[in-house]
Amino acid sequence: MYEWAELRHFRYLLAILEKQGFRIAAEELHTSQPNLTVQARQFQENIPVRLFRRMKNGRIRPTEAGIAFIALARFLLETRDEVIDALIAIGQGEISSARFGCAPWVDPTLFRSFLAIHQGIMPACAIRPTYGDTSQLAEEVASGTVDAALVTLPLKHPELQIEELCRDRLVVCLRKDNPLAGKASLQPVDLEDNLAVFYHPQRHPDAHDRLLEQLGAAGVKVEVRSHAAHPSEMQALVKEGYGFALIREGTALDDELTTRPIAGVDWTVETAVIYHRQRYPKTVPVLVKQLRKQLAKSGKKTVTDKVSVMMKAATGVRKHPSRPEANQNIPVQLKLLSE
Repeated sequence: MYEWAELRHFRYLLAILEKQGFRIAAEELHTSQPNLTVQARQFQENIPVRLFRRMKNGRIRPTEAGIAFIALARFLLETRDEVIDALIAIGQGEISSARFGCAPWVDPTLFRSFLAIHQGIMPACAIRPTYGDTSQLAEEVASGTVDAALVTLPLKHPELQIEELCRDRLVVCLRKDNPLAGKASLQPVDLEDNLAVFYHPQRHPDAHDRLLEQLGAAGVKVEVRSHAAHPSEMQALVKEGYGFALIREGTALDDELTTRPIAGVDWTVETAVIYHRQRYPKTVPVLVKQLRKQLAKSGKKTVTDKVSVMMKAATGVRKHPSRPEANQNIPVQLKLLSE
C-alpha cells in the first residue's frame, strides 16, 4: 500500500525534524540541500499529513504529527538495524544454538510462543529451554550461561537489558467450597486472616517485600503461614486448606480450586524478557518485537513499549505530580513475583 515509502525518506525527514532545518540536516547526512528537499517533498506529496511548518527565521517546527514521526521513525530505523544485525549473525554462523530461560510465574504459553518465534526465524537452531528463579536466571544471563530469559518483575541488574512485555492481573485462589467463592469478586477485607499462602520470599525477596508493602497500602494485614517454591505448590497448599493465595489470572487450576478478582484494586504481575546489554544473540531484539506484536494481536494487556516512551519524550508530555486526575480512584498496582 505504501510501496513508495523508502527508508531513506524516514532517515532524511528524521534529520530535518530533529535539526529543525534543511541545511543543518543536509550537513549531518553528508548530502546536498536540494536532494534533501526533493526527498522530503516526495514523502509529503504521498501522505496527507503535514509534518512541519516553516518559521520566519528559516527554521522549521514539527507539527503534532511531526513529533510522532520522530519517535516512530527512530523505532523503524532501529528495527532495520536489528534485522540486519540478525541476518549478518545468522549468515556468519554465530547462532548455532540458543539457551532460553523461564521463571515459574511466567505464563507457559508465552514461553512456548517465545521459543516458537525463534524457531520460525532459525529452524535449524537448537533451542535449549531452562527453568529457574528470576534471580538465578538473571545471573545466568549476565554470565552468558543463558542467552535470554522470560521473568517476572521487579528486577534490577546493571548488565541486563530488561524489556517489559505484558502484565497479568493477580487474582485470589481459593477452594470452590469456600463460602467466599460464592461472591463474584472479593473485597480487600476478605483477605484478612485468609491470605496466608505466599511464594517463598527467598526465591524473590524484592517481589515479596513489594507485595507486603502494597498489601499494607491497601489496608490488608496478613499473617503468612505457608511458603511455596512454585505456583503449583501454592495451589496444593490452598487445596489442602492452608489459606488463600494470589496467582496470575489465567493460570491452569486444580479442579477443586477457583479464582476471584479483588474489587477496587489492580494488582498485576509483569513479565519481561532479559538479555545481556552487550553479549546476546542478535535475533533476540527482533524476537522481542515479534512477541510484542503477537501479544497485541491476542488482546493481551501489553506494557508500554519503547515507541510510546519515545513519543512521550518527544512531545514533552509529563504528568504533573500535584495535579491528580478528576474522579481519582487510582488502584494500587503491584509489579511482583518474579517467579
